[in-house]
Amino acid sequence: MSEGLRIGTRSSALALVQSNWAAEQLRLAHPGLSVELVLIKTKGDKLLDVALSQVGGKGLFVKEIEAALLAGEVDLAVHSMKDLPTALPEGLCLAAVPPRVDPRDALVLPEGGTSDLVGGLPLPEGAVVGTSSLRRQAQLLYLRPDVEVADVRGNVDTRLRKLDEGQYDALLLAAAGLLRLGRGARVSHALTPPEWLPAVGQGALAIEARTADQQTLGLLRVLNDETTFTATAAERALLASLEGGCQVPIGAYLETAGDTLTLHGFVADPDGARFVRDSATGPAGEPESLGQRLAEKLLSRGGEEILSALRAQAALREHAPSREQTAEGEL
Repeated sequence: MSEGLRIGTRSSALALVQSNWAAEQLRLAHPGLSVELVLIKTKGDKLLDVALSQVGGKGLFVKEIEAALLAGEVDLAVHSMKDLPTALPEGLCLAAVPPRVDPRDALVLPEGGTSDLVGGLPLPEGAVVGTSSLRRQAQLLYLRPDVEVADVRGNVDTRLRKLDEGQYDALLLAAAGLLRLGRGARVSHALTPPEWLPAVGQGALAIEARTADQQTLGLLRVLNDETTFTATAAERALLASLEGGCQVPIGAYLETAGDTLTLHGFVADPDGARFVRDSATGPAGEPESLGQRLAEKLLSRGGEEILSALRAQAALREHAPSREQTAEGEL
């Protein structure tokens, strides 16, 4: 086979692990296929000193890669599914969703550290917990209003170093990222659904390609896992119906039992003061409608008021002097 594929990817260690995995799977499935990585720096990679929740979040780690894809500079893109907006640009499609790895969040303690369970979590009272996710923050403060949440940015190794140096008492990270980077031993306590819900699509990869590029789409089919595709379709339908992004604490997770799907979800204030949780069940062949039905339940039970207040706050921030502009100017 003489064709070659160019994969657009971020240059972070995790992004490279994920993209190299996809490249190797494609080479194994299509002997003779040439696959190369094209490194692309995104806006999210540049804004290292600004909280993600303060800069919008939608497409923060994908827009530049999607632009390269539309321009024909790359043939496909490998994203963390949770970074991919629910609405894709015209001309692009979700070509494949590989098998999901561990979807859970992980509580990470300093190396060698231990703590007694308090409120179901191994944290001392008043602990300082690092996370850049409003979803994690909301769930943590809902369960443990005594703790302090502090923003943390940087790659996984940087965050772990800050933790071990004593800047935080614990971190909340995605278990999948730790596992993919060979840091699985750092998971001190796995936070399991439905009691603790991950981000939409957490633990899954999204393979994006041009809708009209039938040759590439054909090559990418080998990467798709139907179970994961269905699960993330339901979760993303919920997110799309709620019109949520990084500025809105929303969690979701789909469970499958035979031909029955059960979708769990929540909407909350960032401080966990208002927390609306529910679930919905439906047939395996209708994941999108299941996500839409759960969204309606959450909205009717108080989610609409939470979302309206958060959008009003976001609109005020958009008209305020932008820290984002300052950060980009320095970079």
